[in-house]
Amino acid sequence: MAPMLIPLILSGGSGTRLWPVSRKNLPKQFLALAGNGTLFQQTIARTRELPDVAAPIVVASEDHRFLAADQLLEAGIKGATIVLEPLARNTAPAIALGALQALQRDADALLLVLPADHLIGDTGAFVEAVKQAMPLATQDWLVTFGIRPDRPETGFGYIRRAEAVDGHGYRVEQFVEKPDQATAESYLADGDYDWNSGMFLFKASRYLEELAMHAPAMLAAVRNAHAKASADLDFVRIDRDAFALVPDNSIDYAVMEKTRQAAVIPVSCAWSDIGSWSALWLTGDKDAEGNLREGDILSIDTRNSLLRSHDRHLLATVGVDDLIVVTTPDATLVAHRDAAQDVKKIVEQLKAAGRSEHSLHRVVHRPWGSYDSLEAGERFQVKRIQVKPGASLSLQKHHHRAEHWIVVSGTAEVTCDDKVFLLGENQSTYIPLGSKHRLRNPGKVALELIEVQSGSYLGEDDIVRFDDVYGRA
Repeated sequence: MAPMLIPLILSGGSGTRLWPVSRKNLPKQFLALAGNGTLFQQTIARTRELPDVAAPIVVASEDHRFLAADQLLEAGIKGATIVLEPLARNTAPAIALGALQALQRDADALLLVLPADHLIGDTGAFVEAVKQAMPLATQDWLVTFGIRPDRPETGFGYIRRAEAVDGHGYRVEQFVEKPDQATAESYLADGDYDWNSGMFLFKASRYLEELAMHAPAMLAAVRNAHAKASADLDFVRIDRDAFALVPDNSIDYAVMEKTRQAAVIPVSCAWSDIGSWSALWLTGDKDAEGNLREGDILSIDTRNSLLRSHDRHLLATVGVDDLIVVTTPDATLVAHRDAAQDVKKIVEQLKAAGRSEHSLHRVVHRPWGSYDSLEAGERFQVKRIQVKPGASLSLQKHHHRAEHWIVVSGTAEVTCDDKVFLLGENQSTYIPLGSKHRLRNPGKVALELIEVQSGSYLGEDDIVRFDDVYGRA
């Protein structure tokens, strides 16, 4: 009987180089940046092209659990397992969690490890590469996929190929760090170097064996955290205190650079890690002037630029070359394409200044829907709230603010202290400061309302939850 092929989708990244569109609470893997659907959904869709593939295991940040669940549902994926990392500990522990979870399904399971935020233009070539790797994986090789380089790229690590193995791939001679320009040019001319894609195929059991040899303390800590995991709705919640003791390390450093059984399958599949706005510009369909445009754009004498405007906002450029211009409702980025990797420094400055723009968009997604902060001033704030059909906010109260709710569309079921009542379109209600209240959408269409908050403090942390179906404190 053939071993089960299980995709392991690593979805813990934050995508800081794609700010201001990618942010901590809505990172790039959950965004539609190119192609059909989000990068996460495209990654899942590629795996469905493989023969006899099982439902995926997703390792995601606890903060993104409902994003992952919703996007799996939108993609029509059933039976997936979502493992929640309470803390970021890099790829080696994340893959170990996935391997332990996979062994609960099949002792001989093959893990196809895929980052959730990569773009692949040629799915057929990707599928063929996985098929080519499977015989090696069943023979206990740890297989990685090397992308055939088409330019001297300094932003990726490289893999040097050695002799052929069993007619299916090559033994890995060496993993190489990101090179300088001259070295990258020499790698391209040499022909024996591929980009390190961060995609792998191996037996779940073999990976854990290698981890036991090369990073035993890590494996022991991961096993302990996984053993203490609990079921939470449709998620596997890893114990936070136990996982905090897990060392932080990548699979490359912890295992692949140390194992004697690393193999590589070279593949040309129009791959990109979408690691920066410049990388996205390279992959996109550009106009005659070399501009990648999205949204309402007017450009005059503009060349080789990435221009992205939010929603219906007009973005106009005149007499510029090689720029990145990206607008969102609350932030605008202007950068030279050659400096795209430094966008993360803006995110670091925002964090240091205690500003929210590094983590939150103006539109904030919640498991029950979303809210858009339309306007704010001293002692007041206006939000547009959307609640999914059948969804409910927690029973809660606020110590420092009162709220007015005006229904724009749909039907609202309102709980305010000991009263429960319905509101239809154009109806409103007042929630006094300190009142226990809940908002629910009992209908089959989205509920939209305008909320006006007033009070001495309007922060999101002014909330006491009494009952919450989403497991939040």
